[in-house]
Amino acid sequence: MNSVQKLSPLPQQPDDFEIRVPGSIANLGPGFDTLAVAVQLYLSLRMRRMPGYGELEFNFIDHEPCGENRIERGYRYLAGYEAHSLPSMLVEVRSEIPMQAGLGSSAAATVAGLRLYQAVSGHVSMQQMLNAACALEGHPDNAAACWLGGFVAAANEGRAVRVARVNPPRNWRAIVALPSESLATSKARAVLPASYTSADVVANIQAVSMLGLAFAQARGDLLRVAMKDRIHQPYRADMCPLLPSLLPLAGTSGILGVSLSGAGPAVLVIVERDTEIAAASQAILGVMENLCAPSLLICRFEETGANISLRPE
Repeated sequence: MNSVQKLSPLPQQPDDFEIRVPGSIANLGPGFDTLAVAVQLYLSLRMRRMPGYGELEFNFIDHEPCGENRIERGYRYLAGYEAHSLPSMLVEVRSEIPMQAGLGSSAAATVAGLRLYQAVSGHVSMQQMLNAACALEGHPDNAAACWLGGFVAAANEGRAVRVARVNPPRNWRAIVALPSESLATSKARAVLPASYTSADVVANIQAVSMLGLAFAQARGDLLRVAMKDRIHQPYRADMCPLLPSLLPLAGTSGILGVSLSGAGPAVLVIVERDTEIAAASQAILGVMENLCAPSLLICRFEETGANISLRPE
């Protein structure tokens, strides 16, 4: 797997620039708090410098944050007492990532705030950024995928985060089935047990090992088995009504594998190529016809992580 990439900072204190952060699907199959993959749904920030120092003004164009503004929280987490010496900015925010659906909206916002601080300070390493993102999010998988793009395996070593990544197979596609109701990650975590049987743990170790190699080697034939989980999905099924209906589709209608998307309630379906999307979508909608107003998002996996660019004059 590829090593962690280096940040590419802009010149210090640019006057006008953009940040784009991809969404992500974490807890991938058996990879609870471990595996994630970035998807081509984006949180975008446009920054304009304003007179003065230390202030951030936000303009949310097409949505409002759920609860705390995690972009500002991420920025101020690193800025700390230095904030008063950093430029004041107007931050325009747009997002394609559904909120509280299991597509990494929280992690993307946190990463965007950290990346914003890096852009105006210019002296924070990628390792520091990953550590900060994990500290704020509480787990490393979503944050690492948003930062680095691609398919990632992440682990904590004390307060440090260790990450390996690989580009997902370019022909694979994600179909994300979205129910009409959202689900807070805190509620999804609350239903998990405090302990597991050794049989469940061994089954997940086997599957998660196979899943990493399936992405690295483009082994779609392994996903049906490699995306099975016995650690979190069985306990979240009652809160994620699409999951029990869609899991049996793995291995049929061109569908390689099925799992929860993040903590749910969305469900991820992976197909091998564009030509499989129609049949897979028809199969998904067929088993969902009695469920409440679901919708489908079709997207590619994203190789690039949190990207920053100067705007032309």
